[in-house]
Amino acid sequence: RQQQEYAASVGAAPAPAPTSAAPGSGWAVDWQAVRQDLLDLMNSDLTYDDGTYAPLFIRLAWHSSGTYQARDNSGGSSGAGMRFPDGHEIRDPENAGLDLAMHFLEPIKNKYPGLSYSDLWILAALVGIEKTGGPNIEFRPGRKDSAHPSEAPANGRLPGAEYGTREGLDAEGRVNGWENLAQHVRDVFYRMGFNDREIVALLCGGHVYGRCHYERSGYMGPWVAEPWKFSNEYAADMIDDEWICVGNDTLVDGKPIDQRVRPAPGRRQYVSKMTGSHAPDSSPTKNEIPQMMLVSDMVLLWDANFKQHLEVFAEDEEALKVEFGAAYKKLTELGVGSMDVCPYAKMAAAY
Repeated sequence: RQQQEYAASVGAAPAPAPTSAAPGSGWAVDWQAVRQDLLDLMNSDLTYDDGTYAPLFIRLAWHSSGTYQARDNSGGSSGAGMRFPDGHEIRDPENAGLDLAMHFLEPIKNKYPGLSYSDLWILAALVGIEKTGGPNIEFRPGRKDSAHPSEAPANGRLPGAEYGTREGLDAEGRVNGWENLAQHVRDVFYRMGFNDREIVALLCGGHVYGRCHYERSGYMGPWVAEPWKFSNEYAADMIDDEWICVGNDTLVDGKPIDQRVRPAPGRRQYVSKMTGSHAPDSSPTKNEIPQMMLVSDMVLLWDANFKQHLEVFAEDEEALKVEFGAAYKKLTELGVGSMDVCPYAKMAAAY
């Protein structure tokens, strides 16, 4: 109901005074007003997940940008191909649930004719990151929307959570074939021009937000105990906690995995052994919020080159904040030609 009321209000509002033109659009965009509408929207439905749309918008911007390929300068944050309901990009399993993000942002797009979907999706993420205590990331508009879904690159450019792994675990509790998955993560991000340090910064900063949903990806639960704000908890917990690989029917000392972090049949993920209903009764953290990690997260701990950066961010939240901000800005500008610095590119430090 709150979302419907908000949509009606922004849809009926008069157009704001223009302040700068969206490149190539022929329309002026009041970027400050767009920001304010995004702020108003961000926490407008306290019943959604953890009371904020920020993690959903951060994921939308990431996945719309993460198709970039430096070799031929294809993909990237321009295009907004996911908005086509019959297109292939929205049907990519890795994009499950992102139709909700687009739905929530549609009233704002309708309010500002000169605003491209591509710019809106990125700006929504940057507003969400800063509002949740993350880095202030400069926004530069200039992304163009594609005219047809066929302009989007073929699916398969986003990372898979269990790519290249096999059944069973090794003596250290790592899924068999994890080395293939670590290489897959590198292949995906190297293709875009990132190095190992930037990969770890992106995952440590990005996966501190939100949660996996059983009905979308088949994975279930939050990465951290407070998934609505920026922190280095993802990195710290990955190193400090005890993690066990589980499936839908896994039992721990005869007890099923806590439903809040139990994946769908056929999926595997790691969960905190000492937290949740499956934890030993003697565990002091048994009644705390259980957490999960995807197998593709755990390779940051298992791969020696990734781990050296993970350890830095686990100890230094400020370093993560700076480096995540730089890496996320780079991600969301890949493949974009001409960009402007909008007059309200730097967000205010306080709201």
